[in-house]
Amino acid sequence: MSFVLKSTEERARLWKPMFARDLPDLPFHVWPETGNAQDVRYLAAWQPPENLAEVFPNLEVLFSVGAGVDQLNLSSVPENVRIVRMMEPGLAEGMIEYVLWAVLSYHRDMFRYARQQAEHIWEGTPNISARHFRVGVMGMGALGSPVLEKLSELGYVCSGWSRKRHEVPGITSYAGAEELDAFLASTDILICLMPLTEETKGILNRQLFGKLPDGACLINCGRGGHLVQEDLLWALDTGKIKQAILDVTDPEPLPEQHPFWKHPLIFLTPHIASSSRVDSGGRMILKNIIRYQKNERMLGEIDRSTGY
Repeated sequence: MSFVLKSTEERARLWKPMFARDLPDLPFHVWPETGNAQDVRYLAAWQPPENLAEVFPNLEVLFSVGAGVDQLNLSSVPENVRIVRMMEPGLAEGMIEYVLWAVLSYHRDMFRYARQQAEHIWEGTPNISARHFRVGVMGMGALGSPVLEKLSELGYVCSGWSRKRHEVPGITSYAGAEELDAFLASTDILICLMPLTEETKGILNRQLFGKLPDGACLINCGRGGHLVQEDLLWALDTGKIKQAILDVTDPEPLPEQHPFWKHPLIFLTPHIASSSRVDSGGRMILKNIIRYQKNERMLGEIDRSTGY
């Protein structure tokens, strides 16, 4: 059996000696070199090759090098192939840093001050305590829960919403469609950290925005497909949303003439909120291969019925 990496040169450079040290009997190949394709049991990639079943007929595990698997066409991955998303600590650390920056920047009116600077306006506003801001996170998984815990430590009133209820100390947990309205009504700063599935596609829409308090803030670090772009423009124009911070768009990058580029109430970042760190990502895949060989459940293995 063998392993194939279809990713960046940096990952190949760092991972190859790691595999040689920890799994010396597992041949390590870097795409497009695969050795005997019949021997390939493990593939790590962002986008696997087309006709996956034909290219690697004996593949057993597909590792995503990113936190999500929505970039994959799951229907093209044979049912017997197990799919594992990246679950390394750097992903959560990076997301915590980004969300803290976004929430604090909104809390302290930094986006307003940036607009004022462009107009040569010197005008401050009173400082408001974090305890007066209600922060809600959609998605309480491996990224959402650590983000909520850190925000709670800073004094924000925090709640989370997800498909299933999660118990996080100090966090109000909402679950399911029947509790979504109550979650939204108690949220001044809405953060999207959900996986993108058929159920969550387009969930950030006019109907949802209408259930937020007037003048709310939207921070989308999930996927661009979560957001209905025309509905966000409506929400900003009507004052329902006061500020939007978007790290993800659909497509990426946006077309040159897209209205988001120059909208005064939208702050764009180029999908940089968080990414897997090369060294710890390699260690996580090594750990999962060893778990798999011991017939233990791999960390980050997805449930195909939910898509995450």
